Amino acid sequence: MESSIPFSLQLFLLASSLSLLTFLLLRRSSRLRRNLRLPPGTLGLPFLGETLHIIAAYKTSNPEPFIDDRVARFGPVFTTHVFGEPTVFSADPDTNRLILLNEGKLFESSYPGSISNLLGRHSLLLMKGSLHKRMHSLTMSFANSSIIRDHLMVDIDRLVRLNLESWTGRVLLMEEAKKITFELTVKQLMSFDPCEWTERLRKEYILVIDGFFTIPFPLFSTTYRRAIQARGKVAEALSLVVRERRRESERGERKNDMLGALLEEEGGFSDEEIVDFLVALLVAGYETTSTIMTLAVKFLTETPLALAQLKEEQDEIRSRKRKSEALQWNDYKSMPFTQCVVNETLRVANIISGVFRRAMTDVDVKGYTIPKGWKVFASLRAVHMNQDHFKDARTFNPWRWQADSGTTNSLNLFIPFGGGPRRCPGAELARVELSVFLHHLVTQFSWVPAEEDKLVFFPTTRMQKRYPLIVQRQNLREPDSI
Repeated sequence: MESSIPFSLQLFLLASSLSLLTFLLLRRSSRLRRNLRLPPGTLGLPFLGETLHIIAAYKTSNPEPFIDDRVARFGPVFTTHVFGEPTVFSADPDTNRLILLNEGKLFESSYPGSISNLLGRHSLLLMKGSLHKRMHSLTMSFANSSIIRDHLMVDIDRLVRLNLESWTGRVLLMEEAKKITFELTVKQLMSFDPCEWTERLRKEYILVIDGFFTIPFPLFSTTYRRAIQARGKVAEALSLVVRERRRESERGERKNDMLGALLEEEGGFSDEEIVDFLVALLVAGYETTSTIMTLAVKFLTETPLALAQLKEEQDEIRSRKRKSEALQWNDYKSMPFTQCVVNETLRVANIISGVFRRAMTDVDVKGYTIPKGWKVFASLRAVHMNQDHFKDARTFNPWRWQADSGTTNSLNLFIPFGGGPRRCPGAELARVELSVFLHHLVTQFSWVPAEEDKLVFFPTTRMQKRYPLIVQRQNLREPDSI
């Protein structure tokens, strides 16, 4: 039955209700600010807060427009309301350190609903307490230096070479880098070599990641709706693998990979817990490292002196080896300038722009109070791109990391992999993968950009056109003697 209330009156009543709600929320915010000494800022619109502002800001070419604007107005610690919750943002290194080091004491991991729903409640990102410590330690045991040296190095070198073999003419670097890192991660986690199944899985992951920073209501966001559907397909595919591997484990068959360790872990995990865990690790290993690879090439292309010095270092390593001989751990450890390039790419690119936490109690910071239950966001990018902390902070300058030019203060401020108990367990693995990739790229290819492209920062940091290049293979000469 249709309503007898005229449509114009319905609109008036709706507008009046929203206006009243806005008034009440602003009044409540003002009262909270007086009573709790909230950091300065604004909560924005009802329900939406400043979510649309942050989304619009990160679609520009400026890496920190949202935070830059509010730091200028309110200072380095400010209040906002994004992705459905009131949130305190920090662009202050001391406050960030307080947040990172007090995991499980003053703060606990807590991400927007869009990310939490897509990763799953059992993902490492959302685990807490003793379970998180246990799983973080297990992950570290599969990505530490000795494991990389003795087991993973050969697969990293092999899969990078395998992917580069198909490069000719025009390539979309970001797309190719994602194939490499996804294949490396799937191999490490589940012992799968590249195949049709892994490629189908990767394409679903693209849709999942697109939904990370959206309003987490399928009704309002087609991107989020597609992401949820893709997440279901990913979970279904991984569940089949887990069930088959569990049957193999019961027959006494075991593979030396992360899934094998999860199945053998004392106390056991359900299939759902394992799937959520794998989903998050695949995201971490796939999206972040591939973007770093792409941006390292972009920054080097735009800085010819750095590219020439990197190539000289890598050519010298290659000159000691036969054409088909794989890189070894000692080769990786003899790449000092390459590590300067890695550091500077991590600093300028800031693939992990920051971390979300939730206050477990009222926390006093810089003369203000973060209320219990509120979200906090520690911005790593805002610190890395601050001119007060790094000279010419928005300029790619790998020489700043050389021993005679780096400063202790800069090193203390440089935390691209987070810090505290939740520091990324794959930090060293990401460095190795990038170093091996750069080695084979600069010793096998020359390249030029195929067209202009630009860096964008939403929903994740990436090149808008996937960074198309025209590549030309070089003729590798065998060393005169080995």
